[in-house]
Amino acid sequence: MWLMNYITKNSITAPKAERGGVKSSGNTVSVDSSEEHRGIKCCVPYGFASVVPVGESAVVLPLANGEVSLGVLAKNVELDEGEVMLSSKGGASIVLKNDGRVLINGKAV
Repeated sequence: MWLMNYITKNSITAPKAERGGVKSSGNTVSVDSSEEHRGIKCCVPYGFASVVPVGESAVVLPLANGEVSLGVLAKNVELDEGEVMLSSKGGASIVLKNDGRVLINGKAV
């Protein structure tokens, strides 16, 4: 909140995130949007790691000292509010259900 007030008060133009397709992936990604963004680091929550599949739709945020990918747009999955799903490109999944169950590839553990 204070940051938005500061930006507004000091007439600083906030950076605008862009959406584009992932062209290459690895430790960094290349994303095509209004221009090609190369060698971008990906932001993920602490303790997570992934390599974004080529063809996914990613969000890129320009910063003063470079750019960062905020991640990819989520796919529609059937989850109830508050549930969490971790999945791979190959189809493996882990779902944390609200009732305490854990589903691994659809089977309760």
